[in-house]
Amino acid sequence: MTTANSIQQALYMPFHRQQWAELRESVPLTLSETELKKLRGINEKVSLTEVTDIYLPLSRLLNLIVGAKQQRGLVLNEFLGQTPAKSPYIISIAGSVAVGKSTTARILQALLSHWPEHPKVDLITTDGFLYPLAELKQKGLLQRKGFPESYDMKLLVEFIAAIKSGAELVEAPLYSHISYDRLPEVQQVRQPDILILEGLNVLQTELDSPVSIKRPFVSDFVDFSIYVDADESLLKHWYIDRFLQFRHTAFANERSYFHHYAKLSDAEAEHIAANIWDTINGPNLNLNIEPTRERAHLILKKGQDHLMDKVLLRK
Repeated sequence: MTTANSIQQALYMPFHRQQWAELRESVPLTLSETELKKLRGINEKVSLTEVTDIYLPLSRLLNLIVGAKQQRGLVLNEFLGQTPAKSPYIISIAGSVAVGKSTTARILQALLSHWPEHPKVDLITTDGFLYPLAELKQKGLLQRKGFPESYDMKLLVEFIAAIKSGAELVEAPLYSHISYDRLPEVQQVRQPDILILEGLNVLQTELDSPVSIKRPFVSDFVDFSIYVDADESLLKHWYIDRFLQFRHTAFANERSYFHHYAKLSDAEAEHIAANIWDTINGPNLNLNIEPTRERAHLILKKGQDHLMDKVLLRK
C-alpha cells in the first residue's frame, strides 16, 4: 500500500460511482443537453448521465453545507447582536492541466445557481492572475507558466480577501487563451452568494513555499475545496489530444499566440505536446499540484474518457 493510499484511507470516505449516485435522492436535473454542450471542455465527453450520477449529489451536498454555514452565521450574529455581513461561500476547484477543472466548475456553477437558497453563483479562474506576458518574459518565467511563481499571488490574495470581507464590488483580471496574456478588461464580482475559484494552485499553503512566507494564502479563505484527479498517464494523453484539437480551433486563429502550431502534422503536434507535458505540465503537477490533493474536502477521481470512477469525501 502506497503512502498516498494510506493517507486517503485515513482521511476520506470512498464512494464508488453507483454509491455516490444514490446520494442524489430527489434533486431534479436542471440542465438540458443543449446547456451542457456549452459547458463541456474541448476534448471532454461529459454526458447528462455524468451530471446526474456525479454532479447532482455534489450539488446537493454543497447546498446542505452552505445552508448549515448560513445558519451558523445567523446564530453567531444573533449572539453578537450585529447585522450579518454579506460574505460569500467560497468553493475552490484544483487539479492538473487537462483534467477538466473548468468543465467541473462550469457545471457546478450552473447547478448551484438553481438552488433558491443561493441563486447568485460567480465563477473566477486564476488564469487572469498570471503575470502579464511581458512580465513573465522579463522575469524569465515563460517556461514556468502555471507554476506558483508565475502568478501575482499578492493580487490574487487581495482579491479573494476583498470578496470574503463582503466588498460590494471587486474586480478580477481576465485572461485570453488566444493572446496567451492578461486582458485589459476585468470581471466584476458583486457580492455573490457563492464564489467558485478554479485554478492549478488554489490548495497551496505556506508549507509548499521553498521560503518562509508570512502572508495569507488563497486556501485560507476557502470554505470547501475540490480536487479533480486522474492518473498522470491519462492526463498526458488528454493534454496531447487537446493540443491536437486546438490546431483546428484556438491555434487556427491568426491572432493566436500559438498560431504557428496550426499547420503541424499529427506526428509533429504529438511530439511537441508530449515535450511540453514532460518539461512543464508534468513537473508542475508532481512538484506543486498533486502534493496538495489530500488537503481537499472532496476528491473527484477520473478514469478513462473523463468519467468519474470514485468520489472521496473527507471524514
